[in-house]
Amino acid sequence: MTRTEHEISFGPYTAVATTRGGALRELRHEGRDLVVGFAADGEIPDYRGVICAPWPNRLAGGRYSFEGKDYQAVVNEEQRGTALHGLVFGAVWELLEHTASSVRLGTRIEPGDGYPGRLDVSVDYELRADGLHSTVRARNVGVEAAPYGACPHPYLIAGPAPLDEWSVQIPATEFMEVSADRLLPEGMAGVEGHAFDFRTEKVLGSVQIDHAFTGLIPNADGLAAVRVHDPSGTGVELEWDATWPWLQIHTADKPSGPTRLGLAVEPMTCPPDAFNSGTDVLRLAPGESHEASWTIRALSR
Repeated sequence: MTRTEHEISFGPYTAVATTRGGALRELRHEGRDLVVGFAADGEIPDYRGVICAPWPNRLAGGRYSFEGKDYQAVVNEEQRGTALHGLVFGAVWELLEHTASSVRLGTRIEPGDGYPGRLDVSVDYELRADGLHSTVRARNVGVEAAPYGACPHPYLIAGPAPLDEWSVQIPATEFMEVSADRLLPEGMAGVEGHAFDFRTEKVLGSVQIDHAFTGLIPNADGLAAVRVHDPSGTGVELEWDATWPWLQIHTADKPSGPTRLGLAVEPMTCPPDAFNSGTDVLRLAPGESHEASWTIRALSR
């Protein structure tokens, strides 16, 4: 039987990657969960830990045009009429490489009615002393140019307290306003004076977020990071570089059942519905590649 689970470890860190969606299923530091996990079989709930490509977030009606041709992707978020999170989250990825502390998984996107390109997509997960370093790569192995965007989809866990009690720092000066019914872009707004202003760390409280942020504020190393702390002093950080100019934050609010289990922190190469707006969409010509990396690590006060 083909293995779907691949465990890695380094020092106090352990992780499990799965060939289902190329997803990060578990990440722990000294036995403490840093991400919301899911079962070893069955469907992946809420897109936890998957790789979203060749577009992140929502695509209105699943429709777009690229270089004079129209495409219709499958609408998989029926209640909002959108094509959500690309084409590879439901794929069974292939194991490409596995060591004690790292794993590489890969899949291929084929051209069709919903997408013009043939892409090889891979993700590396590597544990080091300072956390989990991940990289998603895409290479156009076809004969047609293709639009491209990506994001990881982890839900971070700061500690044992409820989400409302966690303190959060989000290094962003702007956010995308969205429609209440479909969560599609309606314009940009500054965070100054808004409930979404987390440039300085503060308690999240009852604030509900499912929005894209930009105007990211890098540190001296050119990196940006979302930091989340539990009142107990434990915490978690997701750090990324300038190849991701956008960031989706979701407080994981659910109308029924378990809600607000973690904070989704999703660096994005382009914003929601980018294949229609054109904002920050990458054009991969035949033979061209793109890669982008991020790191998740444990924090403590």
